[in-house]
Amino acid sequence: MESPLVSVCIPAYNNADTILETIQSVLTQTYQNLELIVVDDRSTDDTYQVVKTFAKQAGDDRLHLYQNEKNLGMAGNWNHCMELCKGDFIKLLCADDLIHETLLAREVEIMERYPEANLVQTDTRFVDMHGKTTGYYKRYHASGLVEGRKACRFSAFTRDYLGAPLANLIRRSAYEAWGGFDPSFVYIIDYDFFMRICCKGKIYILHEPLNSFRIRNDSNTSQVMNGDKKDVYLEEHKRLVERYAKELHLSRWQVNLSVMIRRLMSFLGGIYLKIFVR
Repeated sequence: MESPLVSVCIPAYNNADTILETIQSVLTQTYQNLELIVVDDRSTDDTYQVVKTFAKQAGDDRLHLYQNEKNLGMAGNWNHCMELCKGDFIKLLCADDLIHETLLAREVEIMERYPEANLVQTDTRFVDMHGKTTGYYKRYHASGLVEGRKACRFSAFTRDYLGAPLANLIRRSAYEAWGGFDPSFVYIIDYDFFMRICCKGKIYILHEPLNSFRIRNDSNTSQVMNGDKKDVYLEEHKRLVERYAKELHLSRWQVNLSVMIRRLMSFLGGIYLKIFVR
């Protein structure tokens, strides 16, 4: 019996300096039955040409490169990537992310063992632009199969355990049932997407750091924690919590408390970036 097809999506925009390392971390997976979809959103650097040259040299027919006719923006490009997927399972990576060579094999094995899970999530390793480990990010504290709504509620009062696409593998059926990324969000577009899926059923938490997130000064994460986008980020967070307040049984004062906690976590995150990001 053939193993399930996994679609790995890399929406790219001006990532010529990092995208090949991301692509190679996918193509060297021990899990072989995958398709890698790279969609360039009309980059102003050499991203498209860099990937095109690599694809020609690599000769790996699992790699599919596309370029949008016009710039679609983050949500538009992320959704376009998802629309191109043919796999039973879907993982989205940013064009500077890295994944451990056994990640997909571990995630697929779990998804097949637990068909009731809409999503499987692993812990994250923080790395700098040279690949040096600067820290770890442990996801929701429980392990194994858990109620997604319970994890969402806990996340609302602590920190974002659900976002960061590289940490999650979802079922294609979940994406088809509950939709893609909401373009009304900018800085928590992934948090909204994965919270929507998690609220609908069970998820599986694997506490192993099998993916690596680059900490860099020009990323969205740095802008909201250590830049001038913090207020926009907090407004989006409030709108997000209000959207799911009914499903998570949150009162008005609990929504406001969630925003206060997120403001504090953003402040602490900014301190971390000042210390560890150069």
